[in-house]
Amino acid sequence: MLDSVHPGAGANGALQEDNDLSLSTSAALAAEPGAGVSASPNGMTSEGILAAILTSLTDDKAEDVVQIDLRGRSEMGDWMVVASGRSTRQVTALAEKLTERLKAEFGLSAKVEGKEVGDWVLIDTGDVIVHIFRPEVREFYQLEKMWLPPEAASASRP
Repeated sequence: MLDSVHPGAGANGALQEDNDLSLSTSAALAAEPGAGVSASPNGMTSEGILAAILTSLTDDKAEDVVQIDLRGRSEMGDWMVVASGRSTRQVTALAEKLTERLKAEFGLSAKVEGKEVGDWVLIDTGDVIVHIFRPEVREFYQLEKMWLPPEAASASRP
């Protein structure tokens, strides 16, 4: 019976707890000096993680690497990186090498989706979201068009 449910129990209670946590986290960030600069638990900033990701992808010969600043535009992360590999094998290898480097250098365990297929691999580090595509799949989804301003999106790809 719904009347017997007490506050804080069930889905509504969980929702209230999430709202309270979000509000207290936002207030804490606003009160901190340097708020807006995201840092991982090990003190690495989103910009530092981004730099390591860009270096890894460049070193491993990823193609058409584009970085997109999401700060103030999305809560899912501070940066998005979109890159291409020439084949499913290269896409998978780029993703594996990147996640290994992030773990070894920063102790960061990223969530990875799509590595088994190798057409589109998504790597979520928390602050930086990385998409590695085969060129045909990247052209089909056109993530840059969705996230970059129109003039920047057309300039980022040939």
